[in-house]
Amino acid sequence: MEIKDIYMHRCLRLAENGRLSAPPNPMVGAVIVYKDRIIGEGYHAKCGQAHAEVNAIASVRPDDRPHLQDSTLYVSLEPCAHYGRTPPCARLILNTGIPRVVVGCEDPFDKVEGRGITMLRDGGVQVTVGVLEQECRELNRHFFTFHTKHRPYITLKWASSADGFVDSWREDEAAAPVKLSNAHSLMDVHRLRAYHQAILVGHGTLKADRPQLNVRDWVGSNPQRLVLGHVGEDELPAGFTAYADVATLLQSLTEQGIQSLLVEGGPQTQRAFIERGLWDEAIEELSPLTLGSGVPAPRLPVGIPRKVTMHWGHTLTTWRNS
Repeated sequence: MEIKDIYMHRCLRLAENGRLSAPPNPMVGAVIVYKDRIIGEGYHAKCGQAHAEVNAIASVRPDDRPHLQDSTLYVSLEPCAHYGRTPPCARLILNTGIPRVVVGCEDPFDKVEGRGITMLRDGGVQVTVGVLEQECRELNRHFFTFHTKHRPYITLKWASSADGFVDSWREDEAAAPVKLSNAHSLMDVHRLRAYHQAILVGHGTLKADRPQLNVRDWVGSNPQRLVLGHVGEDELPAGFTAYADVATLLQSLTEQGIQSLLVEGGPQTQRAFIERGLWDEAIEELSPLTLGSGVPAPRLPVGIPRKVTMHWGHTLTTWRNS
């Protein structure tokens, strides 16, 4: 592994510390290196607060500050060049006198899009772009999808039995749904919720299961709770918002700046996205429990790459719709 890859890996690990609090800003990590020694590092901890580069520069000890004039700054995402909630990081780098910057990938945000790199180069900084680019883009896939496809990143999630059913047939609407997740996998579901800004079920699931759709078994904020379909005001729980169709839903979320949507609805709701090709990631939790009959699990088009892992006694299959 090349030296620059090692330091960029460190940037990525630092960036992950902002997963729960940085959105809708991207997760970014930065490392300052002088003669193969890290003299400063930082990450973007929370939207509206200092960016990774600012925190990295601020972390440099007084004895090391003279070394900034001969150091290399590694950063997982292109430094910003505009005034937002904070001043432009590219300008700070120039003022600090750091002569070399290594960037993981360009920022797709329309107020950046290469402007930070151009500002640095115009100021005499040697800039290298594209180190571990795929990993850097992957870390911020919600952010990249929102700014390139102009819609939220959409994750489909369901649990199914070993014989391919998501629930048994329930003639009694008051009957409880079959529990396919165990205590450990339920924690993973809540972790997934904490990593998304909005969560969606269909009106059928809302009526039959009365789900809370919050984060109870993980640390993080509750996602915005949404329902797809026509729901009467007397049927809509407090804190939920209903949308009549997928197009209206996605337009509203985009206008609100919501970058990620987790779809936990039943097969009909999942199909509303699958049939339109409006999904980026799908996760199926396969339980060892068999039902014999019931509501069939959603099916994705054949030929889509998938990854299969074992987790807490359940099989997790993840598809990416690239």
